[in-house]
Amino acid sequence: MSRDYSAYFSANKELWNKRTVVHKDSSFYNLKGFMSGENVLTPIELSELGDVRDKKLLHLQCHFGMDSLNWARLGAEVTGVDFSDEAVKEAMQLTDNLGLEAKFICCNVYDLKQHLDEKFDIVFTSYGTIGWLPDLDKWADIISYYLKPGGTFYMADFHPVLWMFDDEFIHIKYSYDNKEIIVVESEGTYTDKNADISGKEYGWNHSISEILNALIKKGLRLHHFNEFMYSPYPCFNNMVETEKNKWHIKGMEDKIPMVYSIRAGKQ
Repeated sequence: MSRDYSAYFSANKELWNKRTVVHKDSSFYNLKGFMSGENVLTPIELSELGDVRDKKLLHLQCHFGMDSLNWARLGAEVTGVDFSDEAVKEAMQLTDNLGLEAKFICCNVYDLKQHLDEKFDIVFTSYGTIGWLPDLDKWADIISYYLKPGGTFYMADFHPVLWMFDDEFIHIKYSYDNKEIIVVESEGTYTDKNADISGKEYGWNHSISEILNALIKKGLRLHHFNEFMYSPYPCFNNMVETEKNKWHIKGMEDKIPMVYSIRAGKQ
């Protein structure tokens, strides 16, 4: 990346540190249920990624580690990465509390080569990740670098069509592709709209073609690309639940894709 994004990353990190404190105690994340043994991964990634027993799994942008530790419960040897100090601290504490084995690294995903020298069977990322990254070529390079030959990259994330809308899903506000830095005056967080958290956040929209081509350019072979007309999480405004754990934007039910998934392999 020729442009210096450090100020944007620092601002986002500060917000995510504050959000972690709220998120870990929210009903949205259901930490209490997870600690009692409940599964918090969604049927999408569970069914599409499949058996992870005895696999080394690298989880990029892992937040405070619940999904990472869920994979560990399912038998994976897990390393999680996140740029939030508070998130990584919470992930490490949660690992100890649950008596699980996992490693967590606090760094920007772009800087991971300075902190980790291992290869993995699986690189995983999910839900609300690449919108914080301006350069997907560099992201895809990290994925390719850490995958063993024959390894699998898997991601599930919110569809870029969603990020075109304003917060209330009334108007198209942003470009579908990566034309600009999106600056938002953030108030609260998706688990608690009234939380005492505020500040500017910086994001980037990425089209499906940009995402796929970034991976292909780094030598990954696409195994599947799927789109889902629902979200497993009620994390946007004006959402309705049409079936258990299947959420839509009210008035747009089954009209716009909500989530996509990618599975790709390294030769």
